[in-house]
Amino acid sequence: MNYEEAKIKFISTWGSLGTLWGINKAMAQIQALLFLSTKPLSMEEIMEELKISRGNTSMNLRQLMDWGIVTKEIIPGERKEFFTTEKDVQELARIVAKERSRREIKPVIKVLRDVSSIEDDGTKKTKELIKQTKALHDLTETADAMINKLVNQEQNWVTKSLLKLFK
Repeated sequence: MNYEEAKIKFISTWGSLGTLWGINKAMAQIQALLFLSTKPLSMEEIMEELKISRGNTSMNLRQLMDWGIVTKEIIPGERKEFFTTEKDVQELARIVAKERSRREIKPVIKVLRDVSSIEDDGTKKTKELIKQTKALHDLTETADAMINKLVNQEQNWVTKSLLKLFK
């Protein structure tokens, strides 16, 4: 397999994995392309490389910037905008974990807290609803606290801790 074939395979696979992170395929492919690039890329270069429309590219770049994964770079003498991504894999994982917690886990914790704290009318159904949603709330809150603790630690500590867990 040559460089071009390997690059295409990586970008395609990364795009498929992106859905596991909670982002769409094109968004993940743009990030993958920027991840492999040795220089910041313009929107036109991204569109051409991935064969996607301007609207799709623009929308996904905006979302990647909202996630904190992609940043704009200014290149002196150029009128175009250029984009780059975090190159450190551990830092990238931290950014994604933090953002997923903010976007997905924290809203669920709030709903579970609201639902589990309804007034107990003494019926069996209500007691079961409160019991089960409180248990889910507590589990979700604990998992989120653990994720946040890992995300906020030094990178070397995270790597060493994860390696110990899987040995």
